[in-house]
Amino acid sequence: MTTTPRIGVYPGTFDPVTLGHMDIIRRGAKLVDRLVVGVTTNASKSPMFSLDERMAMVRREVETIGGDIRVVSFDALLMKFAEREGASVIVRGLRAVADFEYEYQMAGMNQQLNDRIETVFLMADVSLQPIASKLVKEIAIFGGEIAKFVSPAVRAEVVARVEKIGRRGD
Repeated sequence: MTTTPRIGVYPGTFDPVTLGHMDIIRRGAKLVDRLVVGVTTNASKSPMFSLDERMAMVRREVETIGGDIRVVSFDALLMKFAEREGASVIVRGLRAVADFEYEYQMAGMNQQLNDRIETVFLMADVSLQPIASKLVKEIAIFGGEIAKFVSPAVRAEVVARVEKIGRRGD
């Protein structure tokens, strides 16, 4: 008897990918046979990196994790993307109460769209809870140090981008 692999999707903008994201990817990959990291663009956010740059960044960062992890882009409703990937699980990370309220509402809406796909919430590691891509970018733009929040390679990319677009607060 052949069993169907359990597939999970972990969606996000990953602009840039942080140590918090990597914690959720690492732990989420243990829960499923295949984890599909879906990189998307949120129209309400102004990305520092292009979709292709973010895809390359995430691919490089997940190489060391092992397991069956795919990194793909998507520009669709999350549930359509999950269905296309054959997912039975959506993995979401939670940092704080504000995250929970938003994610709880989204999970309820997603369940209405497809009740065969479960949303699984993973609490961010306590040391990583305050990390948010938006704040990492803001710290970097104003000349702060971001080494505690991203890998050395991502730090180098963010610093180079900030130098290109111009740092503020000098």
